[in-house]
This record gives sequence, structure tokens and C-alpha cells, in this order.
Amino acid sequence: MTTAKRAISRALYGSRYDRVPWPQRIFVRPGERLARELQWQARVRRAPVVPLADYEAGIKAKSIEEFISCHLCGESRQQPLFEPTALKDNGKKKWSYRVVRCPDCGFLYRNPNIKPERLGELYANNYSTFLTGKYAARRRRRYRLTMDAFDPVFADGRDRRLLDFGCGAGYFLQEAEQRGFDACGVDLSPDSVDQANERLETARAYHGDPEDIPEIADGGFDVLTLWSVLAHLPRPLDDFRRFRELLAPGGVLLILTVNAKSLQLKAYGSNWIGFTKNHLMFYSSETLPHLLRQTGFAGVSFEPSYGDSIEAGTARIPEKLRSRLRRTVASSDGGMMMRALAFADEKAIERWGQGRDVVRLTSESALAQP
Repeated sequence: MTTAKRAISRALYGSRYDRVPWPQRIFVRPGERLARELQWQARVRRAPVVPLADYEAGIKAKSIEEFISCHLCGESRQQPLFEPTALKDNGKKKWSYRVVRCPDCGFLYRNPNIKPERLGELYANNYSTFLTGKYAARRRRRYRLTMDAFDPVFADGRDRRLLDFGCGAGYFLQEAEQRGFDACGVDLSPDSVDQANERLETARAYHGDPEDIPEIADGGFDVLTLWSVLAHLPRPLDDFRRFRELLAPGGVLLILTVNAKSLQLKAYGSNWIGFTKNHLMFYSSETLPHLLRQTGFAGVSFEPSYGDSIEAGTARIPEKLRSRLRRTVASSDGGMMMRALAFADEKAIERWGQGRDVVRLTSESALAQP
């Protein structure tokens, strides 16, 4: 937090929120939600909408990049909004890219984007080092909190098959083993797969494309999980059609990804922590149903993500502010992460959708919705 920001914060709110961690203050300070929503609306109104050809003319794409139209609705016009950038210690750019908004459906995506055939280059060099250490402990906690949020889907894995797409170093597969699932995973990082298989007992991790792995390509999975993977997929329609084919009747797809409706995104713009080096596309509860509907899923249900420390009870903020944070996140759909459970068919909705708000995605139910 810069000195200027600290001074502004003190002037507006005094010192009562100083002990609240900076990422959480946006959810508990009075009036902040309304201010950030207005800030977002103003940003969208001011941003120009340009034809794709004009947008391409002003940008030089790298060799691994290509210009694209909106994958969800096909709109080619672009609304440039952000330019996330990371700097080296010497002040030079480490990486940078542009994020645009689809003026038709509101989808946020990187443009130019990464060519699908070059995607593996982002994960080839010791990517597993990012997935271990302290990060691994946080991931394990997030897995458990998310599984609990969708209880009882993950309560008992006996006689059920699970595929973890983008399994990384295998930490979630360990959790799946312990819950009785017949589990396997696949990943583009060879060193991560090697590490996963060293720690797994009954589960197995594979490197490469699922279509090239017979144990996966045959499908029949009861559960498919995407832990922080969705933002990395350059051809989501193709991938989700394949996911739907891999699911057995009554199967479900769990998604955890950064939330494009996050109040933090609306507040911090290009500095939002969801804009990481390898993220390509950014979904919300408004845009994800478009993807699921086009790829054959019958429904989807969402669970608010209040933050790991809040849900685990380790956040060092007063109970009154924790309650306020939960209300703000739930009412704005503005948490940092988005958690969703997609249902393959009506059988899945009947079994796992009881007691949940399910957005129906089939053509008949879509026509019935306002």
C-alpha cells in the first residue's frame, strides 16, 4: 500500500480499518461497494469500442500470440480495458498483455491471446516450483473449503471415478484418494506430473492431451475438476465439449477460477491480482453459463467465495466485519474467486442439485427464463 493510498484511506475512514488486511478492506468499509460499482460502470462507458481490424493495427503480436474474437458469442469488436504488467527489479517489463471486454456479452479476455499449439511453452520450465511450498498448503486448504461448499458431492468417492484436469503436482489428487475416489489427473507440465506420481498411492497423473491417454479418453467420469484451470484455456468451447463427453450420466464438473465480477478487479483495474502471467480468459457468473450452454451442460450452480481465511476462521478481523464481508460478497457476487458446479444432465441435477439455486441451461429452460 503506497503512502498516498494510506493517506487517502485515513482521510476517508480514519484508523478503524487499519488492522483489516488490505485485500479485505474493500468488502467492509462503508460505501466502498457502491463506489467501486460506479467506478466500473464509468470505466466501461469511457472505453472505446473498435473493430477487430483497427485493434490489430495498433498492436504487435508476439510469435506465440494470435488475435481472436469473443469465444462465447463470436463478436469481433473489441473494448480495450486493461494492460496488466509485471516489472523486474530494474524497472523493465517482465511481462505485459492486454485485456479486452466483449461489448456484446461482456466477456473479458486477453487479446492477442496465446496460440493453442504454443500453450505448453508457458508451463515447460519448472512450473512445479510455483505449485509447491507455502503455495501448496494454501491450495490444500482451498480444495477442502470448496469441496465443503458443494457438499455432499465430494463427501464419499467410493465407486466413483474422478478426473482432475490440470492436476499440477498432484495435491488435489491426494485429497481425492483420501475420500475414496478412483482418481487420475492430466497436466501439461512434465515435471509437475513426475512430482505428482511420486506422492500418489492409488491415483495416477499423466502428461499430455487427454485424447492421447486411453485411461482418460474412454471417459466415464463421475466428477471432473478444474482447479484454477479455466483461465488458462485458449479454446474453451473445444475443451468443454470434450469435458462433457468425458462425464458419465449424472456427472458433474467443478470449477474454481478467478472472478471477473470481483470488486477487487473493479477497484484495482490492471493491478488486479487475478491478472497473472499465464491467465488468458476471465469468467463470471454471467458469462460462464454461455460457455456451458453451448457445450451441452444442463445446469450450473454457484457458491460465493468469501476468502479462504474468512471461511477457515483464521481471519484476524472482528466478527462484525466478517459478517459484513460475507454480506457484501454474497450481494455483489464480488468475491475474488468464482466457484461453480456444472451438471452434465438432468440426472446430475436431480442427484446433486437438491437445495441449490440451479441455473438451467437446456434450450427449453433457457427459453423459459426472463
